[in-house]
Amino acid sequence: MTDATPNLSSALNDSDMLIINGLHAFEFIFDQHLLIESMDGRDLKRWKFSPEQLAAATFDESLQSWLLINEDGEHRLVCLSAFTGNNNDEDDADADA
Repeated sequence: MTDATPNLSSALNDSDMLIINGLHAFEFIFDQHLLIESMDGRDLKRWKFSPEQLAAATFDESLQSWLLINEDGEHRLVCLSAFTGNNNDEDDADADA
């Protein structure tokens, strides 16, 4: 994320993956609450943030991350967008024709 996003909810809507406290999180659910799951070795870590906690999050421009606070303390969150592609190569289809 290169540009500061005005609020965390907007950033989450555009995210495909998160990094929380240095752990990559491919599994997360964002509806009104944010639920995140990530493996740390053999341990499954879970975080839950309320709408109020998400609204109170602050963006750290120097670290390009969000600071969130819940019952467990402070957490650093980085929102990432992934490139997606498919295995269908149009050039191969044209060459076979």
